[in-house]
Amino acid sequence: MLFLVFELDGERYALDAREIVRVLPLQPVRAFAGTPPYIAGVIDHDGAPVPVVDLAMLALGRPSRALMSTRLVLVNDRDGAVDTSSVDTSPRCLALLLESATRTQTIAAEAFAEGGIATPEARWLGPVASDAHGFVQWVKVDQLLDARVRALLFPDPPSWRGAATPGEFAR
Repeated sequence: MLFLVFELDGERYALDAREIVRVLPLQPVRAFAGTPPYIAGVIDHDGAPVPVVDLAMLALGRPSRALMSTRLVLVNDRDGAVDTSSVDTSPRCLALLLESATRTQTIAAEAFAEGGIATPEARWLGPVASDAHGFVQWVKVDQLLDARVRALLFPDPPSWRGAATPGEFAR
């Protein structure tokens, strides 16, 4: 399997390349009040707002550094509980802010094994594999957001759809 490998404070992590929509250079992120600290804000991608998850903040409690190797990696949110009866059933995009995300690596799925440590507060941390450079840990994109945070980022229906138009207040 092909993975995008990135680093956080010298530790290697991997994203399954099949989950990646696009890799973008670092760009300004508009902060959004009222979200957890690891939600960096939103970016504009093809005319649509895309929420940004800062993996360094989520994993280490510090914001990602603006390095030449820092990237925004777009992935589709794959929540298994999506209500397909809603009007808008298009995939919801999520951007991951990743440091040192400049290379890919092929790793056999069978090379990954459970690390022997339960991480209920970081269920997005998957199994680990070992190679000549040490361990690499598989990041499970579908486990990044819990139901509460997913509801903040992707309200159903979107909170702005029910808002009054400016003319409605003038009556």
